[in-house]
Amino acid sequence: MEQHISAEEIAAQAATIINQYNHESLTPKERRTIPLQEMPAQDPQVRRNNMEEVALGYTENQVKLEAMRCLQCKNAPCIKGCPVAIDIPAFINAAALGNFKESINIIKESSSLPAICGRVCPQESQCMLTCTVGKAEKDVMKSVQIGRIERYVADWERENNQINIPEVAADTGKKVAIVGSGPSGLTAAFDLRKAGHDVTIYEAFHKNGGVTVYGIPEFRLPKTIVEVEIETLVKMGVKIITNFMVGKTRKLKDLIEKDGFDAIYIAAGAGLPKFMGIEGENLVGVFSANEYLTRSNLMKAYDFEKARTPIYKSKKVAVFGGGNVAMDAARTAKRIGAEEVHVIYRRTEKEMPARVEEVHHAKEEGIIFDFLTSPVKILGDEKGRVTSIECLKFELGEPDDSGRRRPVPIKGSEFIIEIDACIPSLGNNANPVLKNTTAELEVNKWGNIVVDEKGKTSMDRIYAGGDIVLGAATVILAMGEGRNAAASINEILK
Repeated sequence: MEQHISAEEIAAQAATIINQYNHESLTPKERRTIPLQEMPAQDPQVRRNNMEEVALGYTENQVKLEAMRCLQCKNAPCIKGCPVAIDIPAFINAAALGNFKESINIIKESSSLPAICGRVCPQESQCMLTCTVGKAEKDVMKSVQIGRIERYVADWERENNQINIPEVAADTGKKVAIVGSGPSGLTAAFDLRKAGHDVTIYEAFHKNGGVTVYGIPEFRLPKTIVEVEIETLVKMGVKIITNFMVGKTRKLKDLIEKDGFDAIYIAAGAGLPKFMGIEGENLVGVFSANEYLTRSNLMKAYDFEKARTPIYKSKKVAVFGGGNVAMDAARTAKRIGAEEVHVIYRRTEKEMPARVEEVHHAKEEGIIFDFLTSPVKILGDEKGRVTSIECLKFELGEPDDSGRRRPVPIKGSEFIIEIDACIPSLGNNANPVLKNTTAELEVNKWGNIVVDEKGKTSMDRIYAGGDIVLGAATVILAMGEGRNAAASINEILK
């Protein structure tokens, strides 16, 4: 396990060097001498026993230093990498000068969820990927830490009671319904409400926030932060109705034909978990990552004394998959009491789709990674409970359609891992409820809603975006879909 540097040591380093630099007089060459600011975090030995946020956030000195690393490129390649096109150089420049209110205001011109995005967006595959600093260093992880700066100014706004409610245009007399209160639906609601429309969000669960509430653990995204972001929308006049499943509680077409909505945006997510189809998946102790995380995150099942729903207590857990959801499930299992947690992935670490930071944190917390390995059978006892998994070793062959090298099984390499629970984390398909109750809604072979470049579905005045269209995607990509659809709806409602 790598040596962990304490938050106090990181803060002290920044305090020592901050006075060496003057942001307004720095040359590009001098900016590249400023050390990248590491994110302070809880000690791994402590945090793996609690649900508190792992990353502690930059200090003021750190955020200024990190912002000074930005070269303020005239062509701003980072903006092209942002799905919602935030003016990144402008908000970073304001942060470097200590103008945190100006910085967050610039972000909010394009994004309604900065405290969330600053924590969970995969910047290394988006805005940081195109950063000139990272390209010069030939390492994307040495790019300017855009998300960490965004997180700081968003937290500063909240902690200093500086949250402004965005101005809403004059009432247009038009009504828009949004299906789902996840990042895509919230983003669309924000843009549509600002335009002056009457906006109502319908949420199937009893809590708002979609994947940010039921999918992402407290130790990565505290739910109080999600609540504050949503409260801003409510203060703008957006109405949110929970425990309302469009397609069951009310048919999609009825929202227009009976309830008088002028347009609908479907942002229902992709909530139908995939399984491997191997022997033993019906044994007691097998849970989709969706169910496991929803019990823990939404229902707070980790609080054994107060929770209203149980969660399976295990000593040895195996998680199948290599994405962010797999990391969340593995790290949650450790916090709930598992002594040994394996992440089983059929490629190597290089091919893993999970964020580098999440993999790093998982390793620090003692998660075991079994690479080039895949389960082929889940074994159980006479009571139908999981006892072990039979796995097969792989080697990498030629690249497949995704560009990643295809895993090829090695004959005769079978072996057994003793476990008492396993969590397949293999992605999700679209929930079929809407399609099953709306024959006119065109979907593809995976059940995802088919839309054109403006987000319009096969039905008049009905748009869709986010995971229900893309399949499982990132928070910021879903938000980009929401912005695109909102712009299209604004067009037709003019």
